[in-house]
Amino acid sequence: MGAALAAIALATLTPAAQASPATLPAIFPAPAVMTLGDGTVTLGRAVTLIVAPGTEPETAALVRDLLSKAGVTEIATTTRLPASPDRPTIVIGPDSAALVREALSRSDASPDDAREGYTLTVLAAGRSGLITLAGHDADGLFHAAQTLRQLLARQTIPALTIRDHPAMPIRGTIEGFYGKPWSMTDRTKHLDFLGEMKANTYVYSPKDDPFARDKWRDPYPAATLSALGTLAARARANHVDFVYAISPGPSICFSDPADEQALLRKFAALRGIGVHSFYVALDDIEYQKWNCEADKAAFGPSGAQAAGIAQSKLLNAVQADLLKQDPASRPLIMVPTEYYDAKESPYKAALRANLNPRIVVQWTGTDVVPPAISIPDAKAATKAFGRKTLLWDNYPVNDYASSAGRLLLAPYAKREAGLSSELTGILSNPMNQEAPSRVAVTGVLAFGWNDKGYDADRTWHYAARDLAGGDARATAALLELFDTQHLAPTFGSQPWQEQAPKLKALLDHVREALANGDAGERRAALAELHAKADALADAPDTIRAGLVDPAFAEQAAPWLEAMQLWGRALGQAAAGLDAAEQGNAAATRYFADAKRIAAQAAAVQSIKGAVRFDGPIKIADGVLDRFIADAPGLIAVTAKP
Repeated sequence: MGAALAAIALATLTPAAQASPATLPAIFPAPAVMTLGDGTVTLGRAVTLIVAPGTEPETAALVRDLLSKAGVTEIATTTRLPASPDRPTIVIGPDSAALVREALSRSDASPDDAREGYTLTVLAAGRSGLITLAGHDADGLFHAAQTLRQLLARQTIPALTIRDHPAMPIRGTIEGFYGKPWSMTDRTKHLDFLGEMKANTYVYSPKDDPFARDKWRDPYPAATLSALGTLAARARANHVDFVYAISPGPSICFSDPADEQALLRKFAALRGIGVHSFYVALDDIEYQKWNCEADKAAFGPSGAQAAGIAQSKLLNAVQADLLKQDPASRPLIMVPTEYYDAKESPYKAALRANLNPRIVVQWTGTDVVPPAISIPDAKAATKAFGRKTLLWDNYPVNDYASSAGRLLLAPYAKREAGLSSELTGILSNPMNQEAPSRVAVTGVLAFGWNDKGYDADRTWHYAARDLAGGDARATAALLELFDTQHLAPTFGSQPWQEQAPKLKALLDHVREALANGDAGERRAALAELHAKADALADAPDTIRAGLVDPAFAEQAAPWLEAMQLWGRALGQAAAGLDAAEQGNAAATRYFADAKRIAAQAAAVQSIKGAVRFDGPIKIADGVLDRFIADAPGLIAVTAKP
């Protein structure tokens, strides 16, 4: 009787009373502070938009576009905040504007006064509401719009207050890998992705651009220069600093004024197309011999200390010219020849003593591909280079031999929270495959924004949802693939992230059930194995169906092909174990089919020329292949009489 009365009472409640309670949204990167208020706001079809003076027109246009995509068809405008809004009202602008401060005051919120900071408030008021986007600067207001993008993915927006700003001043990527560079289309998509993730830096430094390395003295062809100008403009639209990097180290004569002028001419040409940030890369070069006799006369016999002095002289001259050309220019960035570890050396001592303190130094951590980076590691680098360093994290780059055949899709992990206190920023070196790179890069950017609030697994899942356009089935399929590409190698023999941890846990469970379980446990374990085999075999078709970013499916094509075959091979192994469990001699045929399909899967090759090291595709290697090989021996294949 009591339950029936409760049901009747629930049915008589108003729609508002029956509404689900407001829940704290998941925003990535995680905001510095986010607090939930009372109530929710539903935009509906009509809103009022108030754009305060000082708002960039492009940011106002972005907010309009986001509202339209969220289903708003009527956007009214006004210049004053209504006393009692009759529809949802959105206020955007700099936090210095009186209108924005009035809106914040109504929401009982205050501005975030950090560089790139913003405050976003949502105030529920009856059938309407007030949403305020207040940027401390133009970048901050753009970041607020990106947070609004994520909030608008919900059917209702909870009342809340977000005060947010980045922990690290520099956050982004450096296209610094060997092998096939990204296409201009890849770069354009990547710059849009960086903008959505509140990154602020992209370094153009592909090792295989001849005009940035081997032919660095030569001017770019007009078409290439124009294309770089288009990219720089796209970066500005995304509030991303486009940094042009040159690698003169293999041939430069440090003491030759002509080479110095050639480098400055190259930068001047880039400045002419809208590039205002520059970088000199001196990594992966020989510093035990000079490129010219003049350097020996100027700096003495070749060696680490002399190289540090010569490099400092050149870089200091470049930095001085940059300030001369543009007093507001960003600091020059350099990557040293000794770019990893923080051990004291004559080279680092020479840089510390001679390099202009304004120049930013990059450092890759405790190794070229470090298994972990701690706050003490970064402190040691600060001491060694005489300044806080900009971390060049070689993850998820896959241009080295031990990464051949792999996509590196594990979460970004094993970087200590609090590194923001000892770094000027963090740049990820991504893979040759731009779209798959976003999985790990999402984590790098989220860590750089808020290292103390970063959650590796939750951010990893967000990266999958983002690539899947929010579709749950496509997200699950991507996570199946990510698990098979979880291994993260180093330059040594030991990976810094394990292979296929979820798949391995299941296969270990099956082994244990077959070894120690009763008949019911064995049946249940084999049912789980069949389900996993189906998930692996079906995931590629789901990923290729169109909901996942098509660039991801295209660039991951051989991995999807191999994954589907491995899933089918596992399905045949599961069928063989089922048959063996029932005493059916057909088990032998199933195991033979599993072996045959596994051989086909292992023979799938990478796309020729797409990566530095071609070769066979690897899918959960050491886990999946081992189980399929071991399966015939897990249950004796004997036919029942």
